[in-house]
Amino acid sequence: MISILEKNRWLAIVLTIVCAFLIFYISSITFPTGSGKPSQVATIYHFTAFSYLTLFLVISLTKGKPSKSLIIIGILLAIIYGILDEIHQLFVPGRFASNKDVLIDSFGIILTALAYSNWTNRKI
Repeated sequence: MISILEKNRWLAIVLTIVCAFLIFYISSITFPTGSGKPSQVATIYHFTAFSYLTLFLVISLTKGKPSKSLIIIGILLAIIYGILDEIHQLFVPGRFASNKDVLIDSFGIILTALAYSNWTNRKI
């Protein structure tokens, strides 16, 4: 699937945008008082959602060619989006911002970017 996205950059761009909108939408959902997201589910969600966002974003930026500077830009953009997502939650009733969520997002972002970078370097 990765090679398909690298050959069809427009598809990677569309998936990046869709992923960003889904993250925004899920962050806009108000949970009933006291229900809260289970900790493990929230952790898996944050890690997975931002991993996919990063994968699609980095493929969109690099076009499948190894580029450390573009991968770093992708990492920074994804982390900034994670921070903005937490700030957005401050304005959603029943939601709050969490540094822990930003750390989980960042871990998924960095791990995914490093894995993709390693994968593209092995293709050469």
